[in-house]
Amino acid sequence: MGFQTEFNSVCKFKSEQELYELLEYGRGKMVKSGLRVFPTGQKVIAYTPDNQAVAIVKVLGCIAEINFNGDEVTEVEMSLVRQLTEEESRIQTALAYEMFFGEHEG
Repeated sequence: MGFQTEFNSVCKFKSEQELYELLEYGRGKMVKSGLRVFPTGQKVIAYTPDNQAVAIVKVLGCIAEINFNGDEVTEVEMSLVRQLTEEESRIQTALAYEMFFGEHEG
C-alpha cells in the first residue's frame, strides 16, 4: 500500500458519466483506483477518457481510503472553472501527449 502522486496539471477522467456531471452541473467528483494524492486547492486541466483536454477545474477535496470491499480508492471532488476553447483544447492535448500520455496518434 502506498500513495501515488498525480501530476499537478492533470485530472484524467475514466468515466464519461463523472465528466458529464461536472460539465453539466459545475461540480462533481471522480473515483480513481489506488491511493492517490491530488493537489487540493489547485486549478488543473481535466481530460476525457480518450485524453482530450476539456476544462479547467479546481480540486476541492481528495479522500483516499480502503473501502468496505478492501479496495484502495481515491475520491476527488472538484468544481468547474471553465471549459476550454477549441484552440486551448488542441494545444493542451498536444502538450499532455508530449509530457504525460506518450506519443499522439495522429
